[in-house]
Amino acid sequence: MNKLFPSAAQALKGVVQDGQLLAVGGFGLCGIPEALIDALRDSGVKELTVISNNAGVDGFGLGKLLETRQIKKMISSYVGENKEFERQYLAGELELEFTPQGTLAEKLRAGGAGIPAFFTKTGVGTLVAEGKELREFDGETYVMERALVPDVALVKAHRADKSGNLQFRLTARNFNPAAAMAGKLCIVEVEEIVETGEMVPDEVHLPGIYVHRIVHNPNPEKRIEKRTVTAAPVDAAAARIEAQAAIALAASTDDAPAPEPTTPAPSTTTINASSGQQGA
Repeated sequence: MNKLFPSAAQALKGVVQDGQLLAVGGFGLCGIPEALIDALRDSGVKELTVISNNAGVDGFGLGKLLETRQIKKMISSYVGENKEFERQYLAGELELEFTPQGTLAEKLRAGGAGIPAFFTKTGVGTLVAEGKELREFDGETYVMERALVPDVALVKAHRADKSGNLQFRLTARNFNPAAAMAGKLCIVEVEEIVETGEMVPDEVHLPGIYVHRIVHNPNPEKRIEKRTVTAAPVDAAAARIEAQAAIALAASTDDAPAPEPTTPAPSTTTINASSGQQGA
């Protein structure tokens, strides 16, 4: 079965519709499916409910869909650095279901594992638990959380073979595997594609059975959400040479010959022979 599509737009064609529940992988801007998000914006679908840890930043990632008002509701754990996300929510223009981060990850994982609901202590006694079933286990109170099963999952992986087996890279793994497992249909954007069988089994983080469509994007922008810089590191070799030169200069100054002492002019002394007194 050929899972590779020529473009992100083609991969979304006939799949995304108005009013759908979507899961989008990523954490901040790390591991987001950039090309698929752009294609989703260009498709014009609207009234979307999107499950994602946060919504990118202003003008990038899911922030693009907020600007075009294609998202009606976010299911997230963090507003993040997105001022438009914050503005729309506070203005009542965007629905928001705040979910503790670990609970959000487990809701997706449970959805992918076929578990309809689970109990957790997180959120008990807070607004998170309002209107939800509470139950006691071993003397502790737990709140029931429903699993999430999105219509479509858009995820990012580093490498895929043509059967859809995926390998994620470092922290870009984040919510992507859980989102991929939970989606009724999963579309993945990857930087590298290899032939089936080329990936070592231990390198496969998610089996291809979860993946329905693949898009190749070899050069994503990978924008940095918040850049932090430090002073340039000191060149140890250059610093050592500079110190040695300073020591040599000081030593050469110390070895310079001292100036000749000035000999005072001899004084004239007279002696009074008769009295024995000395006078100048």
